[in-house]
Amino acid sequence: MAYIPLILAAVIVAWFVAAYNKLVRFRNQIKNAWHQIDVQLKRRYDLIPNLVEVVKDYMSYEQETLTRVIEARGAALTAKGPAAQAKAESVLTETLKSLFAVVENYPELKANRNVASLQEELTGTENKISFARQFYNDSVMTYNNAIQSIPTNFIASFFNFGQEAYFETESESRAVPKADLR
Repeated sequence: MAYIPLILAAVIVAWFVAAYNKLVRFRNQIKNAWHQIDVQLKRRYDLIPNLVEVVKDYMSYEQETLTRVIEARGAALTAKGPAAQAKAESVLTETLKSLFAVVENYPELKANRNVASLQEELTGTENKISFARQFYNDSVMTYNNAIQSIPTNFIASFFNFGQEAYFETESESRAVPKADLR
């Protein structure tokens, strides 16, 4: 009977250590997921100057579009944290869409293999970014659920495990596009 308090104390300590380690593992998974987004965004940022360089000679009358793309890229490069990054990425995506719309007006540009290749690489990179964002948001949800659930919320509050922010898109990019078939 004298061992029961010791066994009970050992079980509580073991649970405490396991719960703490689980929170650390979830927090590290979020950091890893963020770095995966960062890797894909860097790839995207590296492709954009190449695309601009290829199209600028053809698009002498569209310098404003090219300037907006470069400015949006610069803003995205300097954004810090999920909220600022999401906002900057939304602007960059919109400027790239306008660039691709302008490219459609230049048949010789559409036929250019370098432009087609860069567009294809950007599309593939956009898909990888999308998957990385989904993984990040899933990791944030798992972590936030753990720090808000009893009994791990006691450990989370004691060791200052705070909530993490989701990578959310801007409201304009969530709007359903209108199709005008006139």
